[in-house]
Amino acid sequence: MWFKNSRVYQLSSPLSLDQSSLEQALAEFRFTPCTGQQQSSLGFSFPFESAQSYCYQNQQYLFFAVKRQEKLLPAAVVQDEMQPRLQALEAEKGRALSRKEKDSIKEEVTFELLPRAFSKTQLVLACYDQSKHRIMIHTSSSSRAEEVLALLRKAIGSLPALPWLDPYRLSNCLQFWLQSKQLPASFQLGHEVELKAPDEEGAKVRFSNHLLTTDEVQSHLQDKQVTRLELQQEEGLSLKVCDDGSLKSIRYHDSISSKNDELGWEDAEARLAADSLLMASTLSMALDQVAQAVIEVE
Repeated sequence: MWFKNSRVYQLSSPLSLDQSSLEQALAEFRFTPCTGQQQSSLGFSFPFESAQSYCYQNQQYLFFAVKRQEKLLPAAVVQDEMQPRLQALEAEKGRALSRKEKDSIKEEVTFELLPRAFSKTQLVLACYDQSKHRIMIHTSSSSRAEEVLALLRKAIGSLPALPWLDPYRLSNCLQFWLQSKQLPASFQLGHEVELKAPDEEGAKVRFSNHLLTTDEVQSHLQDKQVTRLELQQEEGLSLKVCDDGSLKSIRYHDSISSKNDELGWEDAEARLAADSLLMASTLSMALDQVAQAVIEVE
C-alpha cells in the first residue's frame, strides 16, 4: 500500500463524479480472469481487499486499482512446438514455406498453447487527490501508468490528465538542486545522482552513497545533465526525482511508517484507513513542495 514508485498526473479540471458514481463506473469495467484463448485481461479491482469496493474513499483521497493478467508463453516454447510442423509441411510441399504460411502456423500453435500457459497478475494502485486534482499511480513505468489512465478514461468518459511537472523546468531544477540551489522546501540533497551527456554518445555517470557536493560530482555538471537525483527530508521521506517526472525509491522515515503501529491489526479496516491516509497525505505534501520549487525556477 505504501507507494515505492510513482507516476503523477495533474488534471486540468476535477473529476465530475462523486464516490458512488465512480464506484459504479469502475464496476462496469471490473477485472475478469483470462479465458482459455485470451492472452491478456485488464480491469478494475479492489484496491484493498478488506474494503470490498472499487473506489475506496478516505477523506479527500480516492483509491482505485487496475489489475492486469497476462498468459506467459515464451517464444522458445512456441518455436519448439512449431519446428516439427514446419519441417513436416515443407517436406510435404517440397519447398520452403513463405512467411505468411509460417505466421499462420505460429498463430495456430499459440492458440493451442494458451490454455496451458501460466498466468502473471499485476495490481497497480492509484490515488486521486480531490483537493489537488492530482492522480498518483504506484508504478515507475510510463506504459503501465498510461494503461491505468486509459482505462479510467474509458470508464468515466474523459480525463484531462497531463504529467504533473513541466519537463524543461524540471531539467533546469535538477541542475540547480544538485548544486544545492533552490531546493524544494524541507528537502536536502540525498546521496545518489545520475548524469548523462546530451550528445549522441550519451556518456553516463552515477554516484551512489556519495557526498554530492564534492568537486568530483559537481564537475560533471559542465558537460552532463542530471537525469535522476535523490532528495530527502530529515524525518519525512526520501525519493529520487527523474527527468521524466517519475519518482523512484520512495522511502518513508521510521517516524512515519511506524506512526500507526499502536493501532495494531485487530481492526484491519481502521488500520487500513489510518495507513492509507498517512501515506497519501505524506506523499501529496512532498509533491506540493517539489512542484512549487519547479514552478519557481528562474
